[in-house]
Amino acid sequence: MNVCVMDSQALPEPTDVIVQTDGELKTESHPAEKLEYTITLSMTIDKTFDNTLTDKNSQMYQKYSKDITSAVDGAYSGKLSSYKAHSAKVIRFRPGSVVADFTIASTSKYACTTTLNSVPYIIWQRIVIQPLPNIRVTTSKTVYCDGSPITLECCTENSYMTKWSLFTSSGLQKLTDPKTGCSSYPYPGFSEADCKDGDQIVTFLWEVYDLNGNLSSSNNVRIAATGKRWDCNNKHFGAGRLGDLQTSPCDADSVGTVTARCISNTTDNGVWNVVKNTCVLHVLQELLDKSKNLQVADVPQFTADLRNATQSNSAKTTESVQNVLTVVRLMKVIASVSQTFKVDKSIMMDFLTTSDVISSVSARKTWEHLNQMYTTQTMSSDLLKSAEKIGGRLTDDNFRITTNGTQLDRTKTSGPFFGTFGVNSTTQIDIPELTGQTMITTIVFSAYDNVLPVRNTRYDASINGDVVAVIVNNTVYSISLTFDIKNKSMGIPQCVFWNYKLLGGIGGWDSTGCEIKPLVNQTGKFKCECSHTTSFSILMSPFFFVYYVAVTFITFIGVGISIICLILALIIEIIVWKPLTRNDIAYMRHVSIVNIALSLLIADICFIIAAAIVKEGEPTPVGSCSTATFFMHFFYLALFFWMLFSALLLLYRTIMVFARMSKSIMLAIAFSVGYGCPLLIAVITVAVTAGGGGYIQEMRVCWLNWFKTKALLAFVIPALTIVVMNLLVLGVVICKMIRRGVGNVSQPDEKHALMMIARRVGILTPLFGLTWGFGIGTMVSSALGVHIVFALLNSLQGFFVLLFGMLLDRKVRKALAVKLRLKNISSIHSRLQSTDAEPASTGLDFIGGLGLNRAYTVSNCSGSSCSINSDTFISPVQSKDADDEENKLIEDQG
Repeated sequence: MNVCVMDSQALPEPTDVIVQTDGELKTESHPAEKLEYTITLSMTIDKTFDNTLTDKNSQMYQKYSKDITSAVDGAYSGKLSSYKAHSAKVIRFRPGSVVADFTIASTSKYACTTTLNSVPYIIWQRIVIQPLPNIRVTTSKTVYCDGSPITLECCTENSYMTKWSLFTSSGLQKLTDPKTGCSSYPYPGFSEADCKDGDQIVTFLWEVYDLNGNLSSSNNVRIAATGKRWDCNNKHFGAGRLGDLQTSPCDADSVGTVTARCISNTTDNGVWNVVKNTCVLHVLQELLDKSKNLQVADVPQFTADLRNATQSNSAKTTESVQNVLTVVRLMKVIASVSQTFKVDKSIMMDFLTTSDVISSVSARKTWEHLNQMYTTQTMSSDLLKSAEKIGGRLTDDNFRITTNGTQLDRTKTSGPFFGTFGVNSTTQIDIPELTGQTMITTIVFSAYDNVLPVRNTRYDASINGDVVAVIVNNTVYSISLTFDIKNKSMGIPQCVFWNYKLLGGIGGWDSTGCEIKPLVNQTGKFKCECSHTTSFSILMSPFFFVYYVAVTFITFIGVGISIICLILALIIEIIVWKPLTRNDIAYMRHVSIVNIALSLLIADICFIIAAAIVKEGEPTPVGSCSTATFFMHFFYLALFFWMLFSALLLLYRTIMVFARMSKSIMLAIAFSVGYGCPLLIAVITVAVTAGGGGYIQEMRVCWLNWFKTKALLAFVIPALTIVVMNLLVLGVVICKMIRRGVGNVSQPDEKHALMMIARRVGILTPLFGLTWGFGIGTMVSSALGVHIVFALLNSLQGFFVLLFGMLLDRKVRKALAVKLRLKNISSIHSRLQSTDAEPASTGLDFIGGLGLNRAYTVSNCSGSSCSINSDTFISPVQSKDADDEENKLIEDQG
């Protein structure tokens, strides 16, 4: 046992004290007069603290007390002359491991003496530490001159006194005498006559004193009275203009402030809209202050006080974010202190009753708000963890606790464990194999579906059963739980447990080590088998399995079709490359479309691989998933950057009509933009986020992380920026062509290439932007509709490239027909084009090329001669006739 001194007084032996006198140091020892004094000491015992040591009548308390007093007497008697024999007395026991506070009586007392100018000074001082006052006071505001009285109020704890005064021209006028707790004063207010000559301003002073009369805090309150009409006005915040912020004290039973902003509404008058509320029930705030120095001996009463506070103020507790936050923090303190002693049934009963209050249906909206706010996302996880922690420190007795929404069962067993639990007997727990004597604690929370969020499922889902915590002091190899589901209309069941480490430590549902088993001839029940113990539940979706299969089918089959279209596009480019790349602009156009198709093809292949890697509800494998994510990130960015290069090329040739840039320089720029920029962004993203494990999503999909590091922004920002830039470039090009005419290019072939680039940029950019807008939505939303739309659009990207990048280009079709020796198809186009009118070339031809239902033939005229460089866009009716005739000829060829 180790003995240490707990207060400023030393053991009763003479000690040397260094003091200063007239600039010289000297040492003095001052025994006090021969009286009996009590000295407080402490002793540490190397034992685990038990809550029974807080009961002075318990057998353990009596034994330890007897042993300590005997040991102290043996140590001091006969060895210390000032020690009074048999005076040792144990005051209390407390944790850490076990600390015993005890006193002894002494006939001597020693003091530190300061000597100044040969005059000794002995200072005795008792220090009382009090918390700073929580002050609720009327704040400065503007009021109307309508004769309404102004109530001034200043409230704090009963260990302080409050007082009001008024500043007048003759000095400070006392309005109230110092009063413990609350002090209020009804100021008469101002009439319309008072404000006839202008606004009136009065200034008050509130002061808070401790019980010894020492000033603790004070401040001024300025009240302005006006006869003008302001945008917002009520008794709490007074009058204000639109945009003004005003602070008001909380209700009488709470501490803190409410801040509101004056905003406009549908009527002519504005309203005060609360933007911040820090109000906490006074009784909860007092408990929070006490919790900062909570001792084990105080835990039973403290837990009972918390239960009474939440039960008697249940409505205000559950409707307030700050009150629920405070209760969770208090429960965390209780759970933390409980790790040093054994928790009995009464403490656990009070703890679970408090848990019932803040997990009730009336608190559901409050928890939704808490789970969405970045600063409070861990609160639901903290509440569950606190229940698990205190549940693991229960006494070794067998007992059961049943409250309105929770049932706890504490059982000692030496064999297999099976039972039905829950307030309504809704959960069966089976542990088939246990070795040796085992203590099992099961806690079934029937209302925690109101508390715990569903953050990380692929589709909309909710908790559709009890939340069950199983705490075992032995190794468990397998456990099965059978849940009665609450809503039988839901589908896609999934067995999950709460993983505190997921999503950057805020916690989420995880299905690793758990699987669902069908139950034959039993409806409304699902069985989960898991290889570990923790807090379990079952998640289900309002959408049935057929919807899940549909999305999976669309994703894999649709992207597969997209891959086929992209391969066809590359094959077509190989076939028609030589005849269609005779000038620099046409060459660069086809280089761009080839790299767009190639980037999308590789990205889609990585998408399929990544989708196959991840299993629903399980953590993403870091190695393989990180590799797939890097290549997807790189090649999807490359797709957008090649679209950007196409737009820049279009802008360059539209504005710089007579300028020329060599092919080699254009290629260098193209590949620098198309692949250099994406590679730089992808590498920086890995370097910045991978070290802390924040590069990829922890669950659901192989893709950039959002919750922990916001790595997804490394794709979102460049992609959306390029979409906006391309649309702006397209607008500039349209304006230039309308003003100058698309025919003002030096070569007809360049004109055709520019038209095709413009059409590709004008159509593919919005389509890609829309597709990945929904793709981003799947990262932050589990709505089934978002996933279906993204799966559809994603599967059509390859088709879009094939259609708008190649098949709608007349020259590509003609070159392809020549290569495939289908000359009759080309003759059909010639006959159809010869029947069309040939209007003058203007910028409107370009607009028609973007898909209007009219036919234009763009000509290139020079002087008196015009050479027709046909670039016809066929109307829907003509297109149908042409298709029918082409199909007939193709069949004849076959």
